[in-house]
Amino acid sequence: MSKSKLIAPYGGKLVNLVATGKERDVLIERTKGLKAIQISQRALNDLELLATGAFSPLDRFMDKADYERVLSEMRLSDGTLFPMPITLTADPAELPTVGEELVIRNALNDLIGIMKLEEIYTWDPEKEARLSLGTDDSRHPLVSEMSRWGKVCISGELKIINMPKYYDFVDIRQTPAEVRAELEEMGNENVVAFQTRNPLHRVHEELTKRAAKQIGGSLLIHPVVGMTKPGDVDHYTRVRVYKALLENYYDKKSTKLSLLPLAMRMAGPREALLHAIIRRNHGANHLIVGRDHAGPGNDSTGKPFYGPFDAQEMLSKYEEELGVKMVPFKWLVYLPDRNEYVEAGKAPEGERVLTISGTQVRDDYLAKGELLPDWFTRPETAEILRESYPARHNQGFCIWFTGLSGSGKSATARALTDLLLERGKQLTVLDGDVVRTHLSKGLGFSAEDRDTNIMRIGYVAGEIVRHGGNVICAAISPYRNARNEARKLVPEGNFMMTYVDTSLEVCEARDVKGLYAMARRGEIKGFTGVDDPYEAPINPEITVTGDEITPEENALKIITYLEEQGFLLNG
Repeated sequence: MSKSKLIAPYGGKLVNLVATGKERDVLIERTKGLKAIQISQRALNDLELLATGAFSPLDRFMDKADYERVLSEMRLSDGTLFPMPITLTADPAELPTVGEELVIRNALNDLIGIMKLEEIYTWDPEKEARLSLGTDDSRHPLVSEMSRWGKVCISGELKIINMPKYYDFVDIRQTPAEVRAELEEMGNENVVAFQTRNPLHRVHEELTKRAAKQIGGSLLIHPVVGMTKPGDVDHYTRVRVYKALLENYYDKKSTKLSLLPLAMRMAGPREALLHAIIRRNHGANHLIVGRDHAGPGNDSTGKPFYGPFDAQEMLSKYEEELGVKMVPFKWLVYLPDRNEYVEAGKAPEGERVLTISGTQVRDDYLAKGELLPDWFTRPETAEILRESYPARHNQGFCIWFTGLSGSGKSATARALTDLLLERGKQLTVLDGDVVRTHLSKGLGFSAEDRDTNIMRIGYVAGEIVRHGGNVICAAISPYRNARNEARKLVPEGNFMMTYVDTSLEVCEARDVKGLYAMARRGEIKGFTGVDDPYEAPINPEITVTGDEITPEENALKIITYLEEQGFLLNG
């Protein structure tokens, strides 16, 4: 088969920042004696996509001119359409002066590359959130994360010495150039890419095959294996599903599976444009866009952050300029009597129709340890998911108490502990005072130290739950952003924010330690509820009160909730 001519990379050519041979040796020698910073996992994912050309035409983290125009107009300073800021933040104290070189290392202190520091500029997290995400609601996973980023952004020429090292699925971790080469060999000029961060079921299989047939070309299944929405199925499980499906149900002559180490922003419409640019750089000229594409779910009021078709409409608006056409993900339903899928609303009158929602997958099948039906998903997928996700009553959970000092968090936690032990549940209790004595010894009560304390508790809780354990956390945790960051460390659906909504007057009246009185006299500074704010949760999973209700009654209310959610078997 003769090679095809794929669409050119966005901007005309693929960026390549990876040094090799003598240049690499020289760069390694130059790192000696230079200042260094350790970057986050998100920044490392971004750096990898910059290095390989997935973000072409970007060849560096954005400077101030690009950053500000992208926020306001979705364009780089030269006018090129680019929807999302790609920046590197840092602590000013860690940086050399402008014009000097800076070593970049990952969280494990491994050498990654060198930046020639050309610009340092300040940024406003709230402004960036409003403009790039369309919201500053802290329930958006990126909004809460941004509050912990560095104070300044830095930019400059990059040289990569060592690419991030992976040990899993190395055969399908490929650069844009490598993917393009394989797609060229398939011989089709048209390529449709499928962006996914979820397991694939029969409806996805049907849709992707129809899309490839519609364009008369190849299919690129391109799942994200970087940072996705907190609580998503882990990429190890998902990739096992993708590989099984490709092996057994797709035409390998026209289907390519490759992994994308993208750190998603969950930015809805704007992110759809970014996904299109990335896929064009990999050789695709069509992109399947689903309902609420790259959406993070609901905001603090329970409403979706983005409309169901916002992403489709935005990509359609810019598809000619991007060179990537939007292929809508049409909702399909199954007709059991015909053994086929049809578009929703187009089933013959009187025909039996079967559908399963994502909530039903989670609560009616996986949570009960049951296999998904074969009309809905392939048996390979059903078995992989059942192996990875035990029944809900065998999963761990986190009860996170928050409320003012003296609200009754610890008393309710003690009552709940006894009730859970009585039911045969083993658990760990992370009480705020005990944590301060051990895990967070040495931290003060500044906003930064309080956030650090909460993140430490959240990290430990997440590890306990991830390994099937149960944990009760009882800490004031006064700030929403920190609580939302802690939530992200625990598997989604297994974290239950429990707000102990007790009035300040009652808390002060029962203040056995005399802390409120000391704060009122000015002997304690930054005391929550007196001269430091408490940001009450919005729509917590559970709300109890210590005003007139006893800890035992509150604990029983929580037990009932755990039974309703399937974490405890009734009785």
